[in-house]
Amino acid sequence: MEAGDGGVDRVVDSKDLQQQSKAFDKLTDRVEDRQLDSSRAKSAMASIAASAEAEKNAMRLREKELAAVKINAADVDIIANELELDKKVAERTLREHKGDAVAAIRSLLN
Repeated sequence: MEAGDGGVDRVVDSKDLQQQSKAFDKLTDRVEDRQLDSSRAKSAMASIAASAEAEKNAMRLREKELAAVKINAADVDIIANELELDKKVAERTLREHKGDAVAAIRSLLN
């Protein structure tokens, strides 16, 4: 009977080994999936950083273009006083409309 008991133990051991092997395979699959997810996350973050940098460069270029627009200081004062705005807002709006006071006022009133 001891031999029979030993045989049963071997069958149980082989089933245990199979279950452990399957569990180990699942574990390693999850680790590989996490590594893939990590590389995807890194590439997504790189893409976000690149687009943010491009947006920042576009804004710098836009600010340079606006700074190059010549505006009349009297127009800034009139718009700021009549519409009760900060002079920076009036100046910015004038620059965005290439110094055209009428277009700037219309855009501020809409």
